[in-house]
Amino acid sequence: MAIFELRTYTLYVGKMGEVTKIYSEEGWPALDKGGFAKKLVGYFVSDVGTINQLVHLWRFEDDADRRNHWSTLFADGPFMAFAAKLRPLLMTQEVKVMLEAPWGPHP
Repeated sequence: MAIFELRTYTLYVGKMGEVTKIYSEEGWPALDKGGFAKKLVGYFVSDVGTINQLVHLWRFEDDADRRNHWSTLFADGPFMAFAAKLRPLLMTQEVKVMLEAPWGPHP
């Protein structure tokens, strides 16, 4: 059964422009070039409600696939160079691991 990981990063107020720039120029290229983006369902930014959030959803075959993905990504030099720039802009990180419900559509 596939599992999904929902990551919500709450940014410091006024930092969305900077985060968008470094994700566009460094983060996404590192994910894409390293082959890590194939597990990504999508990235989203909040518009109403709790704002200043970057949300991303990942799909993995199982927990071993998930753990392998993150350990490999966290060993990737270009991605970690990007992460070092991103981290000071984040106020909080929330990670939820979810299982597919037995009904309805799944990405």
